[in-house]
Amino acid sequence: MRPVIPYVTAALLFGLGVYGVLRRRNAVLVLMAVELMLNAVNLVLVTADTTVKAVLPHSGQVFALFVIVLAAAEIGVGLAIVLQLYRLRASVTVDDVPLAEPAPAVAAAPGGLPVPEAPGTEGAVR
Repeated sequence: MRPVIPYVTAALLFGLGVYGVLRRRNAVLVLMAVELMLNAVNLVLVTADTTVKAVLPHSGQVFALFVIVLAAAEIGVGLAIVLQLYRLRASVTVDDVPLAEPAPAVAAAPGGLPVPEAPGTEGAVR
């Protein structure tokens, strides 16, 4: 068997997955692109196992099974995060996700102590 065809196919799948991760804005499509990259790795592992006679028999196929288990766990956790994001923001666009919580603005008195706000003046411009 010529291993060039599966390696080129795996490289194309991996490249398509990288493009999907870098260019997509929808979180579900980003997860699908990550799955493409993991499947490309599986193809390389199985092809290498069939073409290279290693000391351990079927070691590439065993590693491919581990990658499949990892991909299943990743999809479970990733979809749970996407569903929670949709519940909170009603959108699964990756650009809308805040990466850090904004620090609360606290006015300081000349001595460095915070100034309590008067009732009913929340958000008023001083």
